[in-house]
Amino acid sequence: MSLTHWVVTYSIKGILRILCRVHDDPLHLVPANGPLILVCNHINSIEVPLMYSHLQPRSITGFAKAETWDNPLMAVLFNLWGAIPLHRGEADVVAIKKGLEALEAGKIVVIAPEGTRSGHGRLQGAYAGVVLMALRSQAPLLPLVYYGGENFRDNLRHLRRTDFYISVGQPFHLDADGVKVDRQVRQQMLEEIMYQLASLMPERYRGVYSDQAKATQSFLRFNRDPIMLNG
Repeated sequence: MSLTHWVVTYSIKGILRILCRVHDDPLHLVPANGPLILVCNHINSIEVPLMYSHLQPRSITGFAKAETWDNPLMAVLFNLWGAIPLHRGEADVVAIKKGLEALEAGKIVVIAPEGTRSGHGRLQGAYAGVVLMALRSQAPLLPLVYYGGENFRDNLRHLRRTDFYISVGQPFHLDADGVKVDRQVRQQMLEEIMYQLASLMPERYRGVYSDQAKATQSFLRFNRDPIMLNG
């Protein structure tokens, strides 16, 4: 970690700790070593700097919409943090390759399958790119959700701190178990992943994945072995 990276990242973390009450105890469940796909929901822009800074010193990267680099300040920050530009609405082969290379290097790769910010915090329909990454890399997936951040802007206008809650689930692998992975199977895998996210959230945030009776685990193989934890 360069001095510039350390100063910028921990300054941002300090500012966010002033603006938010970050309930970050569950982050000790994020493995300290090895490749990992961290599957998250996506509410607004606050969670990116908050989660990145609070997961340090783990080596972490993630996908961000390519338009982010149109903003010079954000371009500098995201380049410093090693974010991967993603061209939405197309199969971005370059971005996927960079994500796979990051996993091969033992990094955390953060993926938000919803693809775009919800604003309200309720889960939206997801895209299957995370399934492709998981099957190609064979890296474990770890569901992580946050909620409360949807109130950040309103609280900031009223000079109130925001409660930012974090919840972490159980790690698992995707396993097709000999089944041909066609479009229907990919969709089921995706829904199984998203229902894992939904199960970690209060019911009012589960959105399109609110009916837990529809949740299956046919292609999920949970890791029962001990994992290395931060701290």
